[in-house]
Formats: sequence, structure tokens, C-alpha cells
Amino acid sequence: MEPFTEKVIGIIKSIPAGKVMTYGQIAYAAGSPRGARQVVRILHSMSKKYNLPWHRVVNYKGELSIKDKETLQHQKTALVIEGIRISRNNIISLKDYQHQTFT
Repeated sequence: MEPFTEKVIGIIKSIPAGKVMTYGQIAYAAGSPRGARQVVRILHSMSKKYNLPWHRVVNYKGELSIKDKETLQHQKTALVIEGIRISRNNIISLKDYQHQTFT
């Protein structure tokens, strides 16, 4: 496994319940500031294998951007169970819920 991939997996696993991180924030913390799309690919291909809390990862605006309606509903439900409020437009307040890492 590539070092970047290992770091991304570790970062995603470390997001606490009730908090979210953005794809770009994860990429930056893993050492590749422009690697947000790589984070998307890692989540897509490795979430099940590594039991990643994929529902805690959102886009840079705090939006839930999953296109599949069933998967989007699963994400929303998981986040609400953790105490995260989601607007009608499927936006999460990053000010209130963004997890900060110190790398």
C-alpha cells in the first residue's frame, strides 16, 4: 500500500463520531494538498475493506455530495445519529462540526 493511502486511511479512521472532515482537508493532512480526488477514490474502493467511517467525509463546502439517493440517505442517517445537524440543502456547518487535525 502506498504511504499516502495508508495515511488517508488512518486519518479517516481517526475522525471522531459527531465530527466531519473534507476530502481536501484529509488530503492535506496526509501530505498531498491537491489530492482530494485521490481521497475520493480511496474511500470508494477501501471503505468496506477497512471499515472506514466514510459518512464523516464531506466536500469543501460541508455538503453531502453523494449522487446515489439510497447512499445519501444512509450517510444522512448515520450523521444525524451521531448528533450532526444537516440543513435542508444537505449542508453541515463546518464551523460547528469540522474535526481539526494538527499535522
